[in-house]
Amino acid sequence: MTLHELQQACAALRDEAPARIAAADSLDAWHELRNTLLGRKSGRLTELMALLPQLAKEERREAGAAVNALKQTLEAAFDARKGELEATASRGPTLDLTMPSRASWRGAVHPVSLVIDEIGDIFRELGFTVALGPEAESPWYNFTALNFPDNHPAMDMHDTLYLKDGGVLRTHTSPVQVRTLQSYAPPVRILAPGNVYRRDFFDATHAPAFAQLEGLAIDEGITFADLKATLAHFARAFYGQRTPTRLVPSYFPFTEPSGQMEVFFDVGDGRGARWIEIMGCGLVHPAVLESAGLDSERYSGWAFGMGPARIAMSRFSITDIRLFYDSDVRFLEQFA
Repeated sequence: MTLHELQQACAALRDEAPARIAAADSLDAWHELRNTLLGRKSGRLTELMALLPQLAKEERREAGAAVNALKQTLEAAFDARKGELEATASRGPTLDLTMPSRASWRGAVHPVSLVIDEIGDIFRELGFTVALGPEAESPWYNFTALNFPDNHPAMDMHDTLYLKDGGVLRTHTSPVQVRTLQSYAPPVRILAPGNVYRRDFFDATHAPAFAQLEGLAIDEGITFADLKATLAHFARAFYGQRTPTRLVPSYFPFTEPSGQMEVFFDVGDGRGARWIEIMGCGLVHPAVLESAGLDSERYSGWAFGMGPARIAMSRFSITDIRLFYDSDVRFLEQFA
């Protein structure tokens, strides 16, 4: 091997290497090519360096300089290509604009929450604020303070979920009313939304855990006429200004007199418009006021309670309450 032949071999490798390095399309291909050209045992450059001792002594210095210059050029090219490959790998796969886009779903407010928010907006305009309370209650707040007699069916084990410490999972949000009256002097106007729990079968119209929304207004001189006017205003604001409403007698331990409000409405189930119950209501029983520490001779008030899920069913023409709990995107995306 002469100096001229070695220089030609270096030039040939310098000319072909850039294209081969640029063609390495993965880190694995990059490593394989680097071993081929710069490997310590059998790399092309290593083979050229092994030829240096065959040259005349006066030619070795010039030949060594040529081989080292080639080595630096190749290493720089390999380092640059490696940086490009690593940057591409960190960005993930290349976007293929010829592929159709994947369907995506954006989150939305749950239909029951939509109803709670809408009801809250209506009553907020009337001066009501939101009050919250614990979901694990004492029997006193859940039953006794609300004038439940000791033999009331709601207090039986088959109707209420009792806890090991003697407490209960609240069966309604009415305990929030008592807690609020114990903490704030009248006038009081609150909405009490929250989850409640009962030993109900899970079917098309019942659930063992569901949302409830109650309202309470306490002041001096409040009458049943105030209750009727307020709830009629709510029903027409929610269902439409021409929606007929009526109050029919009912019974609740914590209100006297008690009633239930109905609206004449088409829920979209194919049966046409008819009277639909939307809530129970009545004047707060004097025993409830006394339990909260208020003078029932001075103060009076009214309360109502409704299930937002059932209101949502009538609003959105839904016939099975279980759809609210299935987390089925096909159902929920209708409200997005």
